[in-house]
This record gives sequence, structure tokens and C-alpha cells, in this order.
Amino acid sequence: MSDRRLLDLTWPELADVLTELGQPSYRADQIWNAAFRDLVSSYDAVSTLPKSLRARLARELPWSQPRSIDSLTSEDGNTTKLLLELEDGESIESVAMRYPERATVCVSTQAGCAMGCRFCATGQSGFRRHLRASEIIAQVLAVARLLRGESRALTNIVYMGMGEPLDNYDETLRSIRILNDERGFAMGARSFTISTVGIVPEIRRLSHEHIQVTLAVSLHTVDDNLRNDLVPVNRRYPVADLLQACRDYVLVTHRRITFEVALLSGVNDSAADARAMAAALHGILGHVNLIPFNPIPGSDWTASPDDRIDAFAHVLQSGGLPVSIRRSRGIEIQAGCGQLRKRTRGQRR
Repeated sequence: MSDRRLLDLTWPELADVLTELGQPSYRADQIWNAAFRDLVSSYDAVSTLPKSLRARLARELPWSQPRSIDSLTSEDGNTTKLLLELEDGESIESVAMRYPERATVCVSTQAGCAMGCRFCATGQSGFRRHLRASEIIAQVLAVARLLRGESRALTNIVYMGMGEPLDNYDETLRSIRILNDERGFAMGARSFTISTVGIVPEIRRLSHEHIQVTLAVSLHTVDDNLRNDLVPVNRRYPVADLLQACRDYVLVTHRRITFEVALLSGVNDSAADARAMAAALHGILGHVNLIPFNPIPGSDWTASPDDRIDAFAHVLQSGGLPVSIRRSRGIEIQAGCGQLRKRTRGQRR
């Protein structure tokens, strides 16, 4: 079987492959229309292609779709988590989130994660491998099909699922450029959000990509000692270095950064924590998104109560920072990153 996959290729690369096969360049448009606009999932469904070409492409440029092995939908119907199995048997999670005015997919970029964040189920399960661009894109298309069945369109893509997107930098960016291409899925650049725990060199690299994605930084605290414990990569890229990279990113891109803060009761949610964060973020173009902790099995931590979250937000706002509070969605379906995968793997043992 070829190592190339259809969804790994940009439009020009696909056109080159078809030229090598003695096909006219318009075949690339036919295939991309089928994959990204008609949302079909195999060459057999591309009726505009000759049967002989479909068979050859299936051998030499596989479509390669993950298999859905589990799914859960929240009681309110607004959140659906998919567990997908890849060709080599690895499993990843994707989440569809429905809002009144938009629909978002949260995609994974790695099977597992090497960052080891203590409050994350994926971080506790270890790193398996990076995903290919095709495996990232396939998640988007799977959720787009799900939403189309509900007469809804996908409007936003967030790279906040399993894995650290900037640790799989090249494939993450390749997937965005393919999905952004106006000849195919045509998702606007500003509809993408890349989340990172703070890989400083790659934040700096991203600032020069000339693509207007939103950068989200999983900050959680500005206390280095506490962040070393919560987010071990902080030992390599401490808070001062991370925030300087964020300031430089804004200077280059003129794009606002989102700072994600998961509040843990009695850990990082005090008024003193809020004052320190307000001071550290002063002058950076950005806003803070406060997120109650989504409990994971085996953890002694609990989510901060609503009144403490509101008090934290008030301190930040008093310091001049824009703040939003994202109430947790899909807790009853284990919508936190890595939770369904961990549960399903446990059941299979």
C-alpha cells in the first residue's frame, strides 16, 4: 500500500500526482469537490471518475478514513464525542460542539500526548505518535458529515483535542492550509484556533506563517513553581519566556491571543492568583478564557465553584483584561480530552 494518503495532499500536489498518472488536472477539482464539498468518504462515491481510475487511486493514493468505534452525545444534544480508530489501531477523540450561531469541531493532533499535564486524561496516558495531516483532516470531515445530517454547517475548527498541536507542527499547519484552500473545504483562516501549552520556539515560528489563525495558550497560572507541577513543559519554557514570546507574537501578527485558564478549587483560583495573572498579562493583546476543571478519574482535584470563578474574573477585569467564562460542556459524556479513549481502552482489557 502506498504511504501517501489523499487527504495528506494539497491541491497542487494532488494535481501533480494525477499528471503522473496521465490524468488531466481537472481530475483534482473533481476529487477535491467530492472530498471537501460533497463530503464523500471513498473513491467509489466519486461518480465523475472512470471506474478504472477509481480502482488505481484506491491502490496508489488511499482515501483512508478512520473507523468510528464509540460515540456519546450529551443529554442536551449539544455535544457529541467521537472515538475514532486509525489504520494502525490507535484511537483518537474528536468532539462536535453545537451552539445557536455556530458549530465547532475539536480535533486531536496526536495519539496520546508527551506533555504530561497533570489535569489532562490524555497527558496521563502517555504519547503514542503524531497524526498525519490526513488523520487530522478526516476528523473534521467526519464531524462535518454528522452536522450536515442535522442541516448544520461546520463553522469553527479548534486544535484542542488529544496532543500538543505545536509538537506536531508541520502536520498541524499542513492540515490547516489544506482545509483553508478555497478550492476545497474553504474554511476561513480566522475560524481556526491552535491551542498550545507553551512551546516557545514554535509560537515564534507560527508568528511568521502569515496565516490569521487564533493562538490559544493554556496558561492556568503565572506562578512558575505551580505551573512546573501542572504543566511540566514550563520547566523548559518558564512563564517569563512564554509571555515574552506571546508579546512578540502579537507584535508580528497583530492577532489577539486567548489565554486558557482551567480553575482548580484551592489550587490556582485565589484572589492572589488572579492579581498575579492580571499583572503578568498587562499590556498583551489578548483575553482570558476561564474554564472550570473537567474532572478526570483518579484525580483529587475538583472544579472551582462558580462564585470563586466569578470573583477571579472580576479581579482580571478590574486589571483591564477582557474575560470570558466557558462553562464546561459534556461532563456527563466524559468530553474532557482523552477521557472516552481511556474509558474504552479500559473496557477492552
